[in-house]
Amino acid sequence: MSEMHISLLAIPEADVSSLTGMYTVLNLFNTVVPSSVNFRAEIVAPDSLSDHGSTDNRYMINSLGLPTLVQHGLSNAEHTDGVIIPSLFTDAEGEWYVGRYPQVVEWIRELYARDKLICASCTGALLLAETGLLDGREATQHWAFESTFRRNFPKVKLNTTKVLVTTGDDECIVMSGASAAWHDLILYLICRYAGPAAARTIAKFFLLQWHEDGQAPYILFQENTRHQDTIILDAQNWLRQHHHQTNPVESVVQRSELSERSFNRRFQNATGYTTIRYVQNLRIEDAKSHLETTSLSIDEIAWKVGYQDPSFFRRVFKRITGITPSAYRRKFCVIGVKILDSCP
Repeated sequence: MSEMHISLLAIPEADVSSLTGMYTVLNLFNTVVPSSVNFRAEIVAPDSLSDHGSTDNRYMINSLGLPTLVQHGLSNAEHTDGVIIPSLFTDAEGEWYVGRYPQVVEWIRELYARDKLICASCTGALLLAETGLLDGREATQHWAFESTFRRNFPKVKLNTTKVLVTTGDDECIVMSGASAAWHDLILYLICRYAGPAAARTIAKFFLLQWHEDGQAPYILFQENTRHQDTIILDAQNWLRQHHHQTNPVESVVQRSELSERSFNRRFQNATGYTTIRYVQNLRIEDAKSHLETTSLSIDEIAWKVGYQDPSFFRRVFKRITGITPSAYRRKFCVIGVKILDSCP
C-alpha cells in the first residue's frame, strides 16, 4: 500500500472548520474505502509560532480563539508529499497583508522545486500567491476577497468564477474556491490518487458536494464605493434605487450634468464597471432576490427588474451567474427554513 502524506498548514488566520474537515476526511479515508492508497494528514505550523523554536505537539490559537493541535513545526515536516493551505481569515476590511510568514513562503517554494503537491482552499490562495508560483498563471479563491487579491498580486490571472483550478508543472498546484469548496479540493485529490469510485464513496459517506456550477451562482455583486468621486457616488446611489426604470443609464448621465463620454470614463475609473454592466449587475441581484423569495414567474421578474424582453433577461442572467433563472430558483429558493410551495 502506498502512502500519501499531506501537511495541513495552521497559522493564526486559519479557519479551523476547513482545516479539521480536511484532516478528518483524509485520515478516515481508509476506514471508509479499502484502497491501495493510504492518506495520512498532519497539521504543521511555522516554527516562529512557538517561543521555543518548535511547534511540535503544541496548541495554536487561531484569530477566533479556537485551539488547534499542531503536530509538527515546518523544520520537522520535511517528509511530506504535499501541503494544503486552508481557508484564511483576512482583517475586518477584507484585506490581506503580505510578508508575515516568510518561513512558510520559502517552505512552499522548496516543496514545489521538489515536485510536491501544493494546494490552497479558499483564501489560502492569498498566502500561496506570496510565493510567486502563481504569477502568470490562472488561479481561483473566494470571490468576496477578489479586490485584495488583485491589489496584492496583479501578475496572477485570478478567475473567481471557477471552483477548482489546477496549474503548475504536472498540474501540481491545485486551488479551490469559497469556503465549502474544500469539498471539491479533497474529492479531486482522492479521485486523482485513488480513483473516481473512491471519490464517489467518500462524497456519499461524508455528504461532500461537487460544486459543478462553479462559483458564479454564489457571487454577490460588490459595489465599489471606496473612491472619492462624489458625482459617481451620487450616480451609484441613484442607480441603486432606479435601475429598474427604462433607460437608467441615459437618465443618470443627464443627472450628472457631464457629457456622456466624460461620465462613462469617470464611472468606469471609479467603479471598475461600464455603466451598462453596472446596471445589469444591479438588476440581476434584484432578480436573484425575487427568485429566492417570491413565486413570481421568470417573465414577471424580468419586467419587474427592468427588462421588457424576458429572453434578453435570461441571457444576461446566465452570462452573469452561469446558470438559468430556473436553475437558480431551484438552488436558492429558501426563505429561512421554509421552502416555498411554488418552488419547482
